[in-house]
Amino acid sequence: MKKLNRHIKTRLFYILGLGLLFTACEKSLIEAPKQIAVENFYTTPSEVEAAVNAIYTPLRNGLMSNYIATLECQSDWMYGRGSWTPLSNFQGLDDANITRVEGFWNNFYLTIRNANLVVLNSPAGEEYESLVAEAKFLRAFSYFQLVRNWGGVPLRTEGTMTEKDLPRSTEEEVYRLIEEDLNVAADMLPENASVSGRPTKWAAKTLLSDVYLQLEQYAKAAEQSQQVMQNSFSLVSVSTKEDFQYKIFGPDIVSSSEEIFALKYARLPDQGNYILWIANHPSTKLFTTDGTGAYAVHGDATNANYLEWNDQDLRKQLWDKINFGLGPNTLVSSKYIDPDALDRGTAGNDLPIYRLSDVLLIYAEASSRANNAVSSESMEALNKVHRRAYGFAAEATSPVDFDVADYTVDTFIDLIVKERGYEFIYEGKRWLELKRIGEVNEYIAYGKGKTVIEKHLLWPIPLSETNYNNAIDPVADQNSGY
Repeated sequence: MKKLNRHIKTRLFYILGLGLLFTACEKSLIEAPKQIAVENFYTTPSEVEAAVNAIYTPLRNGLMSNYIATLECQSDWMYGRGSWTPLSNFQGLDDANITRVEGFWNNFYLTIRNANLVVLNSPAGEEYESLVAEAKFLRAFSYFQLVRNWGGVPLRTEGTMTEKDLPRSTEEEVYRLIEEDLNVAADMLPENASVSGRPTKWAAKTLLSDVYLQLEQYAKAAEQSQQVMQNSFSLVSVSTKEDFQYKIFGPDIVSSSEEIFALKYARLPDQGNYILWIANHPSTKLFTTDGTGAYAVHGDATNANYLEWNDQDLRKQLWDKINFGLGPNTLVSSKYIDPDALDRGTAGNDLPIYRLSDVLLIYAEASSRANNAVSSESMEALNKVHRRAYGFAAEATSPVDFDVADYTVDTFIDLIVKERGYEFIYEGKRWLELKRIGEVNEYIAYGKGKTVIEKHLLWPIPLSETNYNNAIDPVADQNSGY
């Protein structure tokens, strides 16, 4: 094994520490959470911190990587291969993918359960406030994924977690809890993380701005995102595609000036980021020393989005044409690479959840919608992301800048949606965005030439819930079409 550099060692120390804490507390939480909480646990800040660390386990251990890949298959850009193929046909989920999303449901609720234990059992006191706030941030994050993919879901909180039978709450009730949790998180989380990977108040405000954008509360979304923009974050400077691969998404990065919240991984057995196995093709040798990868979610050079993409955009160069049996126009992503990974479970790359580019583009859209006008500030926010993609300094005017005088609100929103399409490939945002703006069929028809049937817009409530929860009728309470 090659000698690990200083950055990897730093992150390995953190992740190994989390792993030991997970091992120490998760079994106890699963087997007898009430006994552990009352008699043996949650009595010191270090014990509560260990319980907070356990909240991350379901998210890190395959959930978010597979969840993001599943969302990408349904975008107007990307396609699934093998068992993922039906997701790209937009005719509803087959048995394999119903089982796949059932795993997401179960693991998001496991994350919520672990967060509820912290909220319920943490002692009062200032030294515990940020830990409880972190738990509420992660609970809100999980419910935000659930409500956008399934609609109204059972609200399991610290007050209802022992109740087996809970009906589906309305979407409004779910969003009310999300907002309440994030307001607490924004107030109580620190401005700077004690360890890379922990959420800060800026992560809470970013998630809150995304929630407000979803709810069409544009003034609030603009306010929250602007507060994050005014902090000390900055876009990483790039001049080549390799800069994107190594300076923004690279395996040796501990953190970056644009990272707001990311799940942390390291080049250790079972501590790696699984999305690299999903994305890469063995022929490139960009993942593991001998080259590996499932190339399960890919692109196509005949897709209208790709055809109209300017070749000078460095982000476009993160696609490689590889004919693995689907023709010479098949594209495989090289956004996440780790040639020194030992095997499929040891990629050192972190998984970005929110970056500064998210905040800039949320602000650009939200402020324009709130004011029904395209301001110079909104255009500048978009231009920063766009300039960087062409290798120019984000903070200075450039030859690729867009001019505010050339756009109405509607055409500016279209421009933002296009920019997001380029910026967030393989970050799991596109499908949810198309649903949010109500233009799924238009974009899918343009990019893939396909029609989306209504049942495909929400995933089915899984049998693991309906067989267990007697308050949900498996027929009457099921999402349409399943």
